[in-house]
Amino acid sequence: MTQATIRPLGDRTRANWIRLRTMIVLRWVAIAGQLTAITVAERMFGLQLELGLCYLAIGVSLVGNLVAIFVFPESKRLSEYENLSMVMFDLLQLSFLLFLTGGLHNPFCLLLLGPVTISATALSLRSTVILCGTAIILATLLSLYHLPLIAQNGGSLEIPGIFVFGHWVALVISILFSTSYSRRVTTEIHSMSDALVATQMALAREQKLTDLGGVVAAAAHELGTPLATIKLVSTELLDELSDRPDLAEDAALIRDQADRCRDILRDMGRAGKDDLHLRQAPLIAVLEEAAEPHRGRGKTIEFLHAEAAGLTTTQPSILRKPEIIHGLRNLIQNAVDFAHTTVWIEANWTETQVSVRILDDGKGFPPHLIGRIGDPFMRRRPAEKASTERPEYEGMGLGLFIAKTLLERSGAELTFANGSDGMANSGSPQLGAVVEVVWPRRKLDAVSGETPVPQGENTPITA
Repeated sequence: MTQATIRPLGDRTRANWIRLRTMIVLRWVAIAGQLTAITVAERMFGLQLELGLCYLAIGVSLVGNLVAIFVFPESKRLSEYENLSMVMFDLLQLSFLLFLTGGLHNPFCLLLLGPVTISATALSLRSTVILCGTAIILATLLSLYHLPLIAQNGGSLEIPGIFVFGHWVALVISILFSTSYSRRVTTEIHSMSDALVATQMALAREQKLTDLGGVVAAAAHELGTPLATIKLVSTELLDELSDRPDLAEDAALIRDQADRCRDILRDMGRAGKDDLHLRQAPLIAVLEEAAEPHRGRGKTIEFLHAEAAGLTTTQPSILRKPEIIHGLRNLIQNAVDFAHTTVWIEANWTETQVSVRILDDGKGFPPHLIGRIGDPFMRRRPAEKASTERPEYEGMGLGLFIAKTLLERSGAELTFANGSDGMANSGSPQLGAVVEVVWPRRKLDAVSGETPVPQGENTPITA
């Protein structure tokens, strides 16, 4: 799975996640609150309201809810247009009630923030802009046109004009700020959710490939003996049928096909049976396995390690976890994509830690993005620029996020930087991006770590 496999879900798709029942429940709450407010204002405070029109506005909302309950199934999910229509209706209904009860002189005018906040968290940017613009227009009209609030003694309850203007300014600012804030936070949450789903899919795929490799290796191991027997018998038949060319040809065909089956199985899995040894491998072997898919892409991949530098510390045999292999593979892929000619993979280990550095001779990470590396969907590059600088696929930061998440899950710490510090033995005149992955050795060591692979005889596969 490459970064191009996953795309963030659009707002229109997310709007379809909202159930009609959720909107119905919210509207019931609004209806109950409106009835309570009107009843208390009229009975307890003696305000003279246009009760007929107020109850008509509330009744329209109530009838709409009843129709939605009886006409549509409980499991119905609303489309983008249906969501926009319902929220717009609630905004207009609330504005009409405010018109009947004093406009911006009514402290409940703050409830205009509710529908626009809902749109910012659930609807597309276009729908949110439409609702915000409508809310600002309605707030402006309510500041100018409304029925006055009449007290029990017949006096009009009004606040000074400067306070009305202040309410209007506060409402406009609140609409814009709360909408922008809610939308930004919701977008971040959705992006992270998409990226985590992509990470789980990548890990699941890597696990399936690992399991499949074990099955293929086991098949190759188990079929080795019968294929050898077939080849032996066919060779003997070929010798005995030297005077029968027609039958000798068939025996030769059997022998050749047995050889072909042997070669196919050897190519599909050379690691042997899915036994205890398949769960661990030397560190360099795991790095070579992670880099294998990118060897034929026109870039040189060089491996440097502590043993080559003359250190005496024994190379660790580490756990072959799918998250480690896939995370390293993504980092190597990113380096190969941006390298000019060469990628270096440097492995070092001590008694307490294991580190891997992946370096390339490309341009390096953009300085303004180094602090954000590891965030999903962190950039939207124009298609033309993306195809020029990164022809293999369109990058969104998702691959590095998956790598960072999977490797941190295995106990690693990642550092992203630019420059040539610490790479003098590479012989590279110019070094681009540098990614360093450091694990505590106890997290990886398959022999003496926290989760050692048990040593013992292989268990035969039984039917």
